[in-house]
Formats: sequence, C-alpha cells, structure tokens
Amino acid sequence: QVELVESGGGRVQAGGSLTLSCTASGRFVSTSVMGWYRQVTGKQRELAATITSGGTPTYADVVKGRFTISRDNAKNTVNLQMNSLKPEDTAVYYCNVLIQLQFGRSANYWGQGTQVTVSS
Repeated sequence: QVELVESGGGRVQAGGSLTLSCTASGRFVSTSVMGWYRQVTGKQRELAATITSGGTPTYADVVKGRFTISRDNAKNTVNLQMNSLKPEDTAVYYCNVLIQLQFGRSANYWGQGTQVTVSS
C-alpha cells in the first residue's frame, strides 16, 4: 500500500506565500516524477508543476516565476513553494507521484487534496 499525505494549504492574502508538502509512504522501490496539480470546482484538474527524480522541474506558464517545486528523494517528499499568490491561484491542490513498485511495475498515486484560498 502507498499513501500520499499532503500538508500546508490554507488561506492567504494576495501577494502572500504558502508552501505545500507531500510525503509518500508505504511499500515501494522509489518515486519517479512527482508533481502538484490544482482544480477549481467545475473545472478540469490542471498541472501546476512537476519534478523528475533527477530534479528537473516543469511549470505551467501561469505559475512560472512565482512557484518553485523541490523534492527530497531520501524522504520521498515533494514541496511547492508558492509566492506572489493571486486570487486565481485559489484551488484544491493535489500531489501526484509516479511510484516504482516491485517486479518492474509502476503506478500513479494522488494525494487527498489541500485547499488553497487567496483573498484579494
């Protein structure tokens, strides 16, 4: 069993900062790509940022320059530092991790989601 536990969501005023964290635990070999997605009610879930096991990040254009994704492979943790937050960043943020399991298998896992609310 693999579990992703997220933390760090909350409410902040526009221009403020928040940091999200997600830790993978359970029985697996390693973590591959880790990332954060976000979803507004009634809309599709969209990519915010991802990071490879080697540390190469990818960002959605709308967060580029404001968000920074990082990871700690030893702790199976991925973080999302969000600066200069805007009201349009308000969403439920989901951690996503591609997990390498035993016997060459892999599987995609999602966290439970954490609410980020940015007030104007």
